[in-house]
Amino acid sequence: MDIPVYLIAGFLDSGKTNFINGILQDGFAKEDKTLLLCCEEGEEEYGKAALSNVTVVTLESEEALTCSFLKECEKKYKPRQVLIEYNGMWQLERLYRDVLPANWVLYQIMCMVQASTFEAYAKNMGQLMMEKITGADMLVFNRCTPELRESLRKRNLRMVNRRADIYLENEDGTSEDYLTGDECPFDMTQEVIDIPDEDFGVWYVDVMDHPDRYQGKLVHMTVVMCHSSQYPGIDCPGRFAMVCCEKDVTFLGLIARGEGLDRFKNHDWMEITAKMDVEEHPAYKGRGPVMRVVSVASGKKPRQDIVSF
Repeated sequence: MDIPVYLIAGFLDSGKTNFINGILQDGFAKEDKTLLLCCEEGEEEYGKAALSNVTVVTLESEEALTCSFLKECEKKYKPRQVLIEYNGMWQLERLYRDVLPANWVLYQIMCMVQASTFEAYAKNMGQLMMEKITGADMLVFNRCTPELRESLRKRNLRMVNRRADIYLENEDGTSEDYLTGDECPFDMTQEVIDIPDEDFGVWYVDVMDHPDRYQGKLVHMTVVMCHSSQYPGIDCPGRFAMVCCEKDVTFLGLIARGEGLDRFKNHDWMEITAKMDVEEHPAYKGRGPVMRVVSVASGKKPRQDIVSF
C-alpha cells in the first residue's frame, strides 16, 4: 500500500512546527492515523491536544534516518500518512535517493522561511537553501514586514521556483499571495520595449508568467545564442542567470524563429528585435512565449554577462 509523505522543510526557527500544529489541529492529519517524524527540535512544541491520532518519532541524527528504519516504523505504527519535519541542515537529495521506501510516495514538499533571515541564509548557505526552495510545492515566508514583502517581491522568487505556490505571512498572522497579478515591470506603451541587460531576468520571469501580456509587442535585447540539443532545429537565445548563489547558474532561453539565426553559433552574442508571440511547444510543456525575429545582428557581451536577481 502506498503511503503519502508530506515533507516540511526549512531552517531552524523558520516556523515548521507551528505550521505542522496547524495541520494537526485543522488539517488532513485529523482524518487518518499519522506518523510524524521529527528531525529537528526547536523551541516550539507540538500541540498535545492534536496528537491523539499521531505518533511522533524523533530522530537524533541524520545517520538514523534510513530506509530500514522507516520500514520498521511502517510495520510498528501502521500509518496511513507520514509528516516529516526535516532538519534544515540535511540535504534532501539523500532522502529522495536512499531513504524513502518505494511505497512511501512524496505527495507534497512545503518549505518554511523566516523572511528576515532569508538573505543571510541565501548568501551563506545558498546550496542548502536553494535545494529546499527549488524542490518545494509550497513556499511560505513568515514574519514579513512591509519592507520584507517589498524586498522579496523585487527578488523575483518565481525565477527560483516557477511551479510553487508562494505566500507571504505577515507579523499579524495574515497572509497574502506572493503575486498580486497586476505587476508589470515594463512600460507596455512603448513602440519597442527595450529590455536592459541588467533587467533580462525580470523580463524573463514576467514573459514566462504572462506570455499573453506581450503577444504582438516588439521587444529589443542583447542575448547569447543557444541551439537546442534537446529539440533539434530550435533556436532558444537567452542569458545565463545566477538565481541564488554563485553555484546556481542556469540558462534562461526562449524559443526564437526567423531568418538569420542560423548564422550564429552557440555562445555568440546577438542583438535582437522581435515580435512576441505565444505557441504550444513541448519545451514549455504547454503554451509559452516565442520571439519572431524582426532583425538580428552581432551583439556586444554585456559588462555583467551573468544575470542576477
